[in-house]
Amino acid sequence: MTTRSPLNENNDCPAEGLLKMLSGRWKAQILRLAIMEGPLRFNSLLRQLPGSNKQSVSVALKELEESGIIARTLINPKPLHIEYTLTEKGKGLIPVFKQIETLL
Repeated sequence: MTTRSPLNENNDCPAEGLLKMLSGRWKAQILRLAIMEGPLRFNSLLRQLPGSNKQSVSVALKELEESGIIARTLINPKPLHIEYTLTEKGKGLIPVFKQIETLL
């Protein structure tokens, strides 16, 4: 009888993979705002992340999008209106964030 290992086929710990995916200065804060508020616009994010700058928030959003956690949607090309929302994979992180909240 074999027991199920908490490691994937590459012998990587799933928690380590999640931490790598969420590492970075603004990613956790962006996810928290997306969970609490729903669709986000870029300038709104900048206002809600004191000390942030356009480049660092843009990089964090791009990396979250590449990870499949955040989706970027063009709502209107003129004037430019883009929203960032949680994907199904991102919504799967909601219980994790709620559990973390209870621990702090």
